[in-house]
Amino acid sequence: MFKKILIANRGEIACRVIKTARKMGIQTVAVYSDADRNALHVQMADEAVHIGPAPANQSYIVIGKILDAIRQTGAEAVHPGYGFLSERMDFAAALEEMGVVFIGPPSPAIEKMGDKITSKKLAQEAGVSTVPGYMGLIADAEEAARISDQIGYPVMIKASAGGGGKGMRIAWTADEAREGFESSKNEAANSFGDDRIFIEKFVTQPRHIEIQVLADKHGNTVYLHERECSIQRRNQKVIEEAPSPFLDEATRKAMGEQACALAKAVGYTSAGTVEFIVDGARNFYFLEMNTRLQVEHPVTELITGIDLVEQMIRVAAGEKLPFAQSDLKINGWAMESRLYAEDPYRNFLPSIGRLTRYRPPVEGATARGGIVRNDTGVYEGGEISMYYDPMIAKLCTWAPTREAAIGEMRLALDTFEVEGIGHNLPFVAAVMDHPKFVAGDITTAFIAEEYPEGFQGATLPEGELKRMAAAAAAMNRVAEIRRTRISGTMDNHQRRVGDDWVVSLGGYDFAVTIAADREGSTVGFADGSSLRVSSDWVPGQPLARIAVDGSDLVMKVEKIPMGFRLRSRGADLKTHVRSPRAAELAKLMPEKLPPDTSRFLLCPMPGLVVKIQVEEGQEVQEGQALATVEAMKMENILKAEKRGVVKLIKAKPGESLRVDDVIMEFE
Repeated sequence: MFKKILIANRGEIACRVIKTARKMGIQTVAVYSDADRNALHVQMADEAVHIGPAPANQSYIVIGKILDAIRQTGAEAVHPGYGFLSERMDFAAALEEMGVVFIGPPSPAIEKMGDKITSKKLAQEAGVSTVPGYMGLIADAEEAARISDQIGYPVMIKASAGGGGKGMRIAWTADEAREGFESSKNEAANSFGDDRIFIEKFVTQPRHIEIQVLADKHGNTVYLHERECSIQRRNQKVIEEAPSPFLDEATRKAMGEQACALAKAVGYTSAGTVEFIVDGARNFYFLEMNTRLQVEHPVTELITGIDLVEQMIRVAAGEKLPFAQSDLKINGWAMESRLYAEDPYRNFLPSIGRLTRYRPPVEGATARGGIVRNDTGVYEGGEISMYYDPMIAKLCTWAPTREAAIGEMRLALDTFEVEGIGHNLPFVAAVMDHPKFVAGDITTAFIAEEYPEGFQGATLPEGELKRMAAAAAAMNRVAEIRRTRISGTMDNHQRRVGDDWVVSLGGYDFAVTIAADREGSTVGFADGSSLRVSSDWVPGQPLARIAVDGSDLVMKVEKIPMGFRLRSRGADLKTHVRSPRAAELAKLMPEKLPPDTSRFLLCPMPGLVVKIQVEEGQEVQEGQALATVEAMKMENILKAEKRGVVKLIKAKPGESLRVDDVIMEFE
């Protein structure tokens, strides 16, 4: 077994690999850029080597710098994590030449599976079900239209070297096929330096289901069942689960066996993932093979009990797999929510800055018989940088059933405290409550269909708002008692706290009467119902764990005038607790309107101005590109919302801006 390995990555995946290596008694070497000097993975590793400036193309993906770090430290093997160099055939080959072990597949397997056209041909030869399509070179738009006619609409036009949604178009007619071919070809050339295009049938009602495979160097290949990854936004996975709520045993077995057949056909060893698209009738088609560890591997680990990183290391060291296919059973259900530094209220634009508060839920077994796991690479007080992927953590839960795993996830999300940056916690919490998701009725179009206007916060049902109102009334009573006691120390007189209140939240006004005793409070409502509330919350605590009629309610709490800001289950609610007279008067108060910013183009996120596409005095039309701002490896084109004339341009290319800094003003 290896004595020392280097992790050619950063963030949560580097921390994840270090944890397993430490468990195995293997020393670890971290690499880091200027921006990551104080990063968690650097603190966790036994050694750390500086490899250059913050941009990844000057540090993490410079093969020569990784090789230098190996020479400096004497590492015997390298784990690439995912992203960066993990699927670079030339990196694996360079390590092989050095006599250093690559903890991943052989370089020829990476090369074969890295090209979408080649991989599809190999899949067909291996007997793997593939989407009907045309894999040959396509000369021009007219030929693209003819091929599309033969396949049958709708079709997907794709760049062979594509990824991340670039070079991809759906066509429903011959005209759209011509336009899509030209657009995809241009985009592919600009993004990948490779303008080869292929066309395949577009699968309707698609679900993204992938098979985890594991192969050793002794001819043994197994599949560790499937993961459902259909909750995606712009081709980026957001929520994953294992197993899939859609597959039956026969389909699972067929997909697993075909995935193993493909792995064997390309001489694959180590952990890998074969991705399939599955239609509403459970017909499945090969999509691609990822020749690395997947981001979502923890859900597979939770339902199988197998540490995939450990098996990758053991396979790389020449060991045989310690189990056969018949040993691999599905135990329970696992969920994963990806926590991103993206603001869901600003169309998921990247958010950077300091984590002023970062308190994940407690990991391990829960009181309800479940498990909570949080894979992360950040800490409270750390910085979320503009240079790298916006992932903060992967929150995972396990339980014996899917319903219970969702319940554990809801509670874990409500318990997760993140402040200082915009993040998608409210969004994933809202998905966990969505009836379609709860029913397992999901496709890759789920987010686009269910949130067509973007995410504006969850709308909670009246029953849940009533529970929160009861909790707020009880919390307000605790706060009022403390306040009167503090004032009473000054004048030897303690004002009695009233029993009647009006709690306003989410568009509802609940008139309540509160009766308190030593064990808690009974909150009565105008309709004659009541709720029993008990908690040990005290004013100033940012997280309230409250039992309402015996069931858990967890809320993030922030004091505001005459009430609280309460966040729970994806909702963010200003909650006012007033006396009946104050509530009556509050209805007469004029509503404060937000300032009119329609005359300005404001920067929607912290970022770097790449380009200004207009000039002062220029008339612009609705939808016209005005400026490009870069953040977290993404270029965001800001467009005009209506027709107007540019009066003043305040920002310049190369300038770093904060959220809501003015880029330009209109007449």
